[in-house]
Amino acid sequence: MAKKSKKQQPGGTPATVALTAAGVTYTVHSYDHDPAHPSYGEEAAEAMGVSPDRVFKTLVADVDGTLTVAVVPVAGQLDLKALAAAVGGKRAAMADPALAERTTGYVRGGISPLGQRKKLPTVLDESASSHPTVCVSAGRRGLEVELAPEDLAKLTEAVLAPVGRA
Repeated sequence: MAKKSKKQQPGGTPATVALTAAGVTYTVHSYDHDPAHPSYGEEAAEAMGVSPDRVFKTLVADVDGTLTVAVVPVAGQLDLKALAAAVGGKRAAMADPALAERTTGYVRGGISPLGQRKKLPTVLDESASSHPTVCVSAGRRGLEVELAPEDLAKLTEAVLAPVGRA
């Protein structure tokens, strides 16, 4: 069962610290992460009782040698060709997980598009704008943050593009 909280623990995660510093309204959802669950994102949607099209996963890809963040609905997949096109690149491939973790400062399954160690180019799937709020990782497994997609795009300086596919 997900717990909701408007107040963040002292310090929080880099993602919640960034949101608080920016003065953005957000809600934290926490749940007990099951390491045996086959999908971090689908687990989050189920635990929070939120439609999977409103829960977004953060993926790190290599676009022509540049690490790039893609934020897409957990119910779908990342279209690597569309991601490359969205940032003016030619080729994209999923980044090495260890490199993604080192670069963002987060562990796989808990990578947040917010508060990353190194700011990376970010593309948010345009479907996010059809929802009043979306959920993304708050920086660790079992912790999500819900916020307006406009705030997410602004804080990550994201390009909105159709990079998710069913």
